[in-house]
Amino acid sequence: MKRLMIVVPAYNEEEALPKTLDVLDDVLSDLIETNKVDKASKIVIVNDGSADKTWSIIEDAAAKNDHISGINFSRNYGHQNALIAGLTATRDYGDIFVTIDADLQDDVNAIPKMVAENANGFDIVYGARNSRETDSAFKRGTAEMFYKIMGKLGVEMVPDSADYRLMSQRAVDHLLEFKEHNLFLRGIVPRVGFPSTVVYYARKEREAGESKYPLKKMINFAWDGITSFSVAPMRFILAVGIFSMVIAVGMMIYAIYRELTGHTVAGWSSLMVSLWFIGGFQLIGISILGEYIGKIFNEVKDRPRYVIQDNLLSNQDFDDKQAEKHLDDGMGEV
Repeated sequence: MKRLMIVVPAYNEEEALPKTLDVLDDVLSDLIETNKVDKASKIVIVNDGSADKTWSIIEDAAAKNDHISGINFSRNYGHQNALIAGLTATRDYGDIFVTIDADLQDDVNAIPKMVAENANGFDIVYGARNSRETDSAFKRGTAEMFYKIMGKLGVEMVPDSADYRLMSQRAVDHLLEFKEHNLFLRGIVPRVGFPSTVVYYARKEREAGESKYPLKKMINFAWDGITSFSVAPMRFILAVGIFSMVIAVGMMIYAIYRELTGHTVAGWSSLMVSLWFIGGFQLIGISILGEYIGKIFNEVKDRPRYVIQDNLLSNQDFDDKQAEKHLDDGMGEV
């Protein structure tokens, strides 16, 4: 049987986390009792520098339940880094890995279905919502527009899926070879390849607490996704710049013609409109270039993506797993 690692990023989730742990533990216990996963499977909560009691809740739960463990960041490093940290810490311990948010909006009953699909030979099983009825009209519209834009830019994504997915160990191993700091896992995971499928579920309302992705964060996240996978915005600016130059040449020829025919009309409006248009366009172009240069700046510094302050995963767990690996590889006893 395979060891299942359920990785859960959490940021200021003291209201939702107790119920989340109970619900996930019930699902994991059922999988263990029905011999779907190994009894050494775990739920690993990654505390992303929470300012509330999230970490103390994790510590208390881990002390009472062997199936629960946790990792504590030294400060807030972001949702995507929390996912990567959880997968990195458990990669040598588990065989299959499920990532899910702590707010219980993603239906945990899809986890057994994901495990079953993995048993059928799929390395990656995406969790995707079957409808967006719980979203506002604005959020539905912007989400659809985002997926269409990403598709036009050539970015492979699974529509209506977030970071709720199952991955095999070899898929995680290759995912962790992607070293970029500007993480957009929804676009990176499909690039890993391997056989994949989708499990659909109905997304629920948040159980407790507030959303950690308000409109501003959603826009920043979408912009990161676009600029991390495509240079199309820069090429668009180039195309508009060339078009503007063609118009400018045409206007110059027309102005010379008017001057030669004696129909010159002095006016500030056309001049000011042109100046403002070109000036604004240049500022937008410089900003987009600056975004890409800023990403290059962050990548070349190669700073750690996160710093772990506390790790409740025991060394013995890893030692046991490594011993099994060596035996399976025919390397003898360890």
